[in-house]
Amino acid sequence: MGSGYPFRMSDKHKPSDPVFASSKSDATAASHVTSSPQTESEAYKLAFQDHEFLLRDDLRPVRFQLELLKPELLMNEAKIRSLFVMYGSARVPEPAKAQELLEKAETEYERKVAERLAAKSKYYDEARKLARIASTYPIDEDGWRHFVVTSGGGPSFMEAANRGAHDEGKESIGLNIVLPHEQLPNTFITPELSFQFHYFALRKMHFLMRARAVAVFPGGFGTFDELFELLTLVQTGKVRPMPILLFGKEEFWDRVVDLDALALEGTISRHDLDLITWCETAEEAWAKVCEVYEVDDHY
Repeated sequence: MGSGYPFRMSDKHKPSDPVFASSKSDATAASHVTSSPQTESEAYKLAFQDHEFLLRDDLRPVRFQLELLKPELLMNEAKIRSLFVMYGSARVPEPAKAQELLEKAETEYERKVAERLAAKSKYYDEARKLARIASTYPIDEDGWRHFVVTSGGGPSFMEAANRGAHDEGKESIGLNIVLPHEQLPNTFITPELSFQFHYFALRKMHFLMRARAVAVFPGGFGTFDELFELLTLVQTGKVRPMPILLFGKEEFWDRVVDLDALALEGTISRHDLDLITWCETAEEAWAKVCEVYEVDDHY
């Protein structure tokens, strides 16, 4: 056998050692193969090293599985058992920058939009504070971490979430997604827990697979999509009930959606509205989490 082969008869092995050569060792060996018309052909590449092959439409189920597995395995390795998920707009500024929007407004419409964004900027601080509280939840006796702060990885409320955990020197997760316009992960995400997705469906699944509480701040289509999917999953029994904490009832939600009217129309039950807990402060939100899970307020 050649010297590059991973196993030799002279090697000492344990009964628990693997029988087959690892894919990593074969990938290394394949990179040093002698050049010929056959070995230079795309067909000769190892399937898992052939990017063009993996990107074929026929391989979509495999890519689904990869996007499910990669974050799952890395979170397990990081001993992360449960998440505190935070949804919200990518456009609301932090309070210190809200005035800049007003100064840049050139038309009456732009001024009104800037005023509304500035009015919601106070929730940036609440998201940051809530993340600080959640991220200091004690590690359990088996070394697993709970209520690990998780955001969509972008700016605004997402940044506030990761920033709050960073304030406490704790790890946090960012679940970013490839978009037509560049969206880089915010700088407060733990690099080893900064994930990127192609499929919205798999990204949303990872938000909820470990979620034990979800805070929802004012947002647009993406936030509505995430919120109403969560409400639907809980309503239909596909997801176990958990604290769903909405910030800004009068400042935002009552202005843009009438949930009471939805119940009055008969398309949802009045009791479905009980799935939501309305909050204005981080302390209110965390108190609800402690009540639901019957844990002490450690902060």
